[in-house]
Amino acid sequence: MTTAIQAWHDLLAKRDYGASSASMLEDQLKRRNLVFGERPLCTVLRPRFLTAAQYASMSGRIRRLMRAFARAHIAAMVDPALRAQFRLEGWEERLVMGDPGYRAPSPHGRLDCFWDMERDVLALTEYNAETPAGAGYNDVLSEAFSVLPVMRRFRMDWDVRPLQARPGVASVLLDAWRESHSFGPLPRVAIVDWNDVPTTSEFEIFRDYFTQLGIQTEIVDPRELEYKFRMLKAPGGHVDLVYKRVLINELIEREGEDTPLVQAVRDGAVCMVNPFRCKLLHKKASLAFLSDERNAALFEPAERAEIAAQVPWTRVVEERKTEYGGRTVDLLQFIADEQQRLVLKPNDDYGGAGVVLGWTATSEEWAATIRKALTAPYIVQEKVVVPSEPYPSWVDGRLQVVDRMLDTAPFVLNGEVVEGALTRLSTAALLNVTAGGGSTVPVMVVERRT
Repeated sequence: MTTAIQAWHDLLAKRDYGASSASMLEDQLKRRNLVFGERPLCTVLRPRFLTAAQYASMSGRIRRLMRAFARAHIAAMVDPALRAQFRLEGWEERLVMGDPGYRAPSPHGRLDCFWDMERDVLALTEYNAETPAGAGYNDVLSEAFSVLPVMRRFRMDWDVRPLQARPGVASVLLDAWRESHSFGPLPRVAIVDWNDVPTTSEFEIFRDYFTQLGIQTEIVDPRELEYKFRMLKAPGGHVDLVYKRVLINELIEREGEDTPLVQAVRDGAVCMVNPFRCKLLHKKASLAFLSDERNAALFEPAERAEIAAQVPWTRVVEERKTEYGGRTVDLLQFIADEQQRLVLKPNDDYGGAGVVLGWTATSEEWAATIRKALTAPYIVQEKVVVPSEPYPSWVDGRLQVVDRMLDTAPFVLNGEVVEGALTRLSTAALLNVTAGGGSTVPVMVVERRT
């Protein structure tokens, strides 16, 4: 893959390709409204490149790991003691136990991984099983890169295959609809989130895409919904299927459990994706559940092997003894002593909020976070290797190539199949676009032409 990267950079170094491609990409970002809030979504001049073998390898590993997540979800749904390990709030417990009308607990998910290709280690640090963003951005960014002068020249020597993710989102939405409502024409869809969130531009991407498929779609703030006579209504008409992008926590905290959307879902009057029961796996404690020695007997040997290979050592922060590296440790003391190799994360937050990296925090900050973790659910996770790659940008009329840290975030359909992936770049230790930095790039499979 280094060869493809170098070939792309060599083309950009030729001023006609570099300058013209930078200008066209800037224009494409504006034309296609590829922004997060008011920030350009992409600030570099290269997509993420993977070989077909690398993409297949990643997909296979993720598929095998998802079997362990499925087994964990099934076990926790029938056993309150196991479910308690996920640290659900009381209202979450009530919503999680509702039947959404279809089997998949998380029809559309995104795994946030770090792939150390030198050691071939794919480490999963978070599972966004609730409101995975980025599939629409990935596809439209791919379209923007595909028309650049440098891409047209690059394709003379390389086969390039963008990894489309929007079709997967549409397919799982319709799968859930057909499973829960085995009648009627195509559903009327509402993309539901607050009207002031920075991801509104992606909702517009999906609205336009669904409309092209013949699916009537509108973007709706949850406060605009009404529920009467077992029918959920948006300003534009009745709603059959909700593509839920609003966070469950925010919805309940702002509007309560009796909001029209919650009532309609409880009554089975509307199909919602992802369902409330996705919350179980969305909790960061799901990774603790997988890696905790107390739960090892729940998994098959092959699943335990995938967990060991892909899930960093993770525990819910609490007073207990546990195993680390084949020895028994006092968990709280271990967290205090091993600050440089550990990360503390709130059990249910997003955008990097509340995450404390031990190696960047002061001892006072670390101790304060441990105390906080004993009053609000937190997990502790072992540090993973964060890889980097050189990425080019056009600055002040010349090409700059800088190593940037990057993640690998595949999209998973119905907890089984990988379809598409996103990559986020950063020069800071915390890779998260929501946190205010970095860049998003599409992932493409490339192979040299023969």
